[in-house]
Amino acid sequence: MHEWKYFNFVAESPDDAVARLDDVGGPNSHTNYPWGWAQAGNTPFKWYKQNTHEGGVHVPLIVVWPSQISDPGGLRDQFHHVNDLAPTIYDVVGVTPPQVYRGYEQMPITGSSMRYTFAGADEPSRKSVQYFEMMGHRGIYSDGWKAVTKHTPGASYDDHDWELYHIATDRSECVNLAEDQPARLAALIDLWWRQPREHSVLPLDDRTIELFGARERAQAAQVSRGLAGLAGARSADYTPHPTSRHYVYRPPMSPMPAQAGARIGGRSWDLDATIDRPAGANGVLYATGNQNSGLSLFIQSERLVFDYNCFGEHHVIESDTDVPAGESVVGVRFRGSAAGRGSATLVIDGTGCGTVDIPFVMLILSSIGPSVGLDHGSPVSRRYASPFAFEGTLDRVDIRIVTPAPSAPGGQVAAANARQWMSRQ
Repeated sequence: MHEWKYFNFVAESPDDAVARLDDVGGPNSHTNYPWGWAQAGNTPFKWYKQNTHEGGVHVPLIVVWPSQISDPGGLRDQFHHVNDLAPTIYDVVGVTPPQVYRGYEQMPITGSSMRYTFAGADEPSRKSVQYFEMMGHRGIYSDGWKAVTKHTPGASYDDHDWELYHIATDRSECVNLAEDQPARLAALIDLWWRQPREHSVLPLDDRTIELFGARERAQAAQVSRGLAGLAGARSADYTPHPTSRHYVYRPPMSPMPAQAGARIGGRSWDLDATIDRPAGANGVLYATGNQNSGLSLFIQSERLVFDYNCFGEHHVIESDTDVPAGESVVGVRFRGSAAGRGSATLVIDGTGCGTVDIPFVMLILSSIGPSVGLDHGSPVSRRYASPFAFEGTLDRVDIRIVTPAPSAPGGQVAAANARQWMSRQ
């Protein structure tokens, strides 16, 4: 029913979903379609996009080039991979990738051009070898043959059952030839281990959800370091996430993607909105998420209100005093605990004016990003209809990260349980 429960290590049983069957596809659900339909949609291929069987790596490609392709609508059956797209474009435009760029040695371009297929439907494939790896799932293609194995998180990589298919004639991987041709399978497995060593894939890492935040933080740090080096500076903030973790938003501004918004999921943080309002002015100051999960800070009926929407369970606090007319600074102090719980305290001009306990602090709030001065999507709170734009003047919103995400006791157990539950499906 709710995809983001999964990303917060909250397992939903089939019974939970069946009880809300009529909500599926409606505004009170936020989910991918069920796994069974995902497999049906992958027919005739096996498994899902996270796997290295054909269901995870086999997709259509359409190339349009009227002056060079004489049979529009024609089919090509040569084996190729996504890493062949760049070499194809370079080939078409006549570009040779430099080995050194701005003084930096470049990683070699992998893959091979597909341009030869444009005029040669019957040309043999010039792509002889391609490895695959995704969250521990592995596969290797070589001249029409493919060895592949499906990984269970936490299992030893040495204990996997490899499958062997001649996908030149068996594209849907229906006939497993592993027992019939053990020597060929062994050679392909050995080739798989050599390919990742050459392309810096090792060591293997089968974590999934746990890497979401770490990957984004590492990418941001890498971009910042790289651009700082190019500029000759000692440090630089070239990402949406400043190294100070002090976010400043000045409206008017467009809604942000979730990845660009302040990283407040699972953390303690302070938010201050500097406003100037006439009496009676209402509206959202800051909101992120949608009606299925997220949070919103707004003014309504002269009171400051904070709504923490945890998968449809609303934890709401309203200030015990009115927001003054004229200039003021209003906000919320959100504090998470090591136990995975939290609290939110409203403040008006530095004075606390109400607190609500949060029984479960979400590590990832939503795929829907924040908006400043309004709620741009479906309403996070039930107390207003979107966009509920602020009717006064919102000068700025400051968000300061106070602590990193807490390492909650039992978090590893929850993650392990979620992985085990996934593996049984």
